[in-house]
Amino acid sequence: MADLSTTYLGLKLKSPVIAGSSPLTDNVKSIKKLADAGAGAVVLKSLFEEQIMMDVDALQVNNMHGSYDDIENLATYFTKQKSINEYLTLIKETKNTVDIPVIASINCLSPGEWVEFAKKIEKAGADALELNIFLMPAALEFTGTDYERTYFDVIDQVTKKINIPIAIKLGSYFSGMANFLHRLSQTGISGIVLFNRFYDTDIDIEEQILTSRSYNSHAADNSNVLRWIGILSPHVSCDLAASTGIVNGDTVIKNLLAGAQATQVVSAILTHGAGEITKMNTRLNAWMDEKGYSKTAEFIGKLNQKEVKKPILFERTQFMKYFSNLDYVSPK
Repeated sequence: MADLSTTYLGLKLKSPVIAGSSPLTDNVKSIKKLADAGAGAVVLKSLFEEQIMMDVDALQVNNMHGSYDDIENLATYFTKQKSINEYLTLIKETKNTVDIPVIASINCLSPGEWVEFAKKIEKAGADALELNIFLMPAALEFTGTDYERTYFDVIDQVTKKINIPIAIKLGSYFSGMANFLHRLSQTGISGIVLFNRFYDTDIDIEEQILTSRSYNSHAADNSNVLRWIGILSPHVSCDLAASTGIVNGDTVIKNLLAGAQATQVVSAILTHGAGEITKMNTRLNAWMDEKGYSKTAEFIGKLNQKEVKKPILFERTQFMKYFSNLDYVSPK
């Protein structure tokens, strides 16, 4: 039987399949099922910066009897503490229940007060911290450099507070992706997770309202992740993890070949249950046996841009040359 273990963020994982942040990772009972199914690690459901601040703001807005500074400050304190303490309790209870690495997660928009949470998360026993950062570059007055500066500011503040490994989970809205992520990898972080899964904007033409498409990802959604894992893995100074479109054992294998140290699965287990992790590990093991690999380190990155015979294929974006040599038949 092949050795499926890998190293991610300096942590030893028994499998490269990580249960990503989701509603299934917000309680100990569900997390234990994921661990029993063979997850190499678990990312706890994110603690949202804006959610905490929204709770606080709501208390202040709902105070219709004038300003009572002492009372408002007290209410603010306890509201924050409730959200934080519940999360810290989840970390502690999870660590006492499972024997796999527990990665805490904060969904943040800016440096600021929430950074203090990181130290408490470390003290609660989290093995690592994943910072889920995304700023939609939609403000006309901000340049790409302005947005990038926020990411570096967040990382700078958090790395000064804690000693546990830090991973940054990002979207793909960067004009100079390779340059930016290369610079990020040199800040002292231990990993980068590519990419965030966003709600896709849609429009209901009957009701004439904005809506959103399904949250679940599909194998086809992994293409952009695979491309950038392959391009970046030879050049960054930290580990890479693949997220979005990790739906079966084959997608796990593809991303490892491209250079990912680990993969994060969410949609598959939300749809089909924790048993999907077992299926992924079984497929990975069978494939490794078939190809003669005894451990994952023997093939991780084997097909990244540095290693393949035609590295330019990772950068090809146009279909014109391909379709010009085919008698294209429209699908019925």
